[in-house]
Amino acid sequence: LATASRSSSATPPCCRILLGARSSFRPLASSSPAQDENRGTSSRQSKGLFSFVTDNPSSRNSIQLPNSPAEDGNLGQMISQIENKGRDYGSYRRAGKYTWFVRETGSFTSEKGRIVFVHGAPTQSYSYRVVIAQMAEAGYHCYAPDWLGFGFSEKPQPIYDFSYTEESYHEEFDRLLNVLGVDSPFFLVIQGFVVGSYGLTWALKNPSRISKLVILNSPLTASAPLPGIFQQMRFPILGEFTCQNAMLSEQFVEGGSPYALDIDDADVYRLPYLDSSGPGFALLEATRKSSFKDLTTRIESGFSSSWTAPTLVAWGEADKYLPKSEAENFVKLCRDIVTSKLLLGAGHLPQEDWPEKVVEALKEFFRR
Repeated sequence: LATASRSSSATPPCCRILLGARSSFRPLASSSPAQDENRGTSSRQSKGLFSFVTDNPSSRNSIQLPNSPAEDGNLGQMISQIENKGRDYGSYRRAGKYTWFVRETGSFTSEKGRIVFVHGAPTQSYSYRVVIAQMAEAGYHCYAPDWLGFGFSEKPQPIYDFSYTEESYHEEFDRLLNVLGVDSPFFLVIQGFVVGSYGLTWALKNPSRISKLVILNSPLTASAPLPGIFQQMRFPILGEFTCQNAMLSEQFVEGGSPYALDIDDADVYRLPYLDSSGPGFALLEATRKSSFKDLTTRIESGFSSSWTAPTLVAWGEADKYLPKSEAENFVKLCRDIVTSKLLLGAGHLPQEDWPEKVVEALKEFFRR
């Protein structure tokens, strides 16, 4: 994998994080040198079945409930304090039966083309907020929707209102693109598990609609590992319990990254899960309806055998869920059509960890 260049004119973001100065992320809070030494992997280790509720850095530092939280109405207070966060560049769009939350930057007159950004489970399009702002400044028209069941999009009731299958997601994604007017070949950027993988299989079904494809950290081969959170979802009772963890999304983001989220950003990832049980059950249904091994096998075989659109794999090398070898093996399988770039210092969500490097990689690839 080629290594992303590091600007010599500014302190690298990862160094600024260690020094305690970065807008998107913050160093883990502590009050003693002993605590500082024990940061990192130890802070993310589970300490029991119920410990995951606060088993991540941002949750422990931002949630301080009294002994009797129900008496003080803290959940309601928390929601009211954060309910207006995280809608950057977004609006609601009706497509068919459902309402999507879509972030949009740039305009139809943007001269360099349209980009659609697809997120993975269990996160949301908020992770792309910095990237789409900077790509719009560079002359692109950008869309970043929340998948149905995720973020601020509608959460249809499983089984009765929406099946949460790959086919259903493909059908609704087509409807959304029609409403947005994305009808000519466009640039597609995809990242993540489950619904992120559905973005890749949608691309394989619609190769003529893709001008260029960029894949950020996503499972790409049949040997890709599946994070524990998705494995837990497959077990009866444990899955139902796990999916209602309000800190699930922020914990997942931090678990795959070298960094801790800023409290304001953690609030946005947490908000949908605090607001109702819908996002958790949507995630549960989508996870159980997906066949991970079948998905990754089809992705590997599809891109290695019939894919023709120019493709870039931009990989956060500090990903704690997917090893760098996942990208390397995929590039070897698709050598003639796929190029790669290693994003040093970025983890599983490079668009969240180090958006400047993602923007640099996108601009370089799209102008070729």
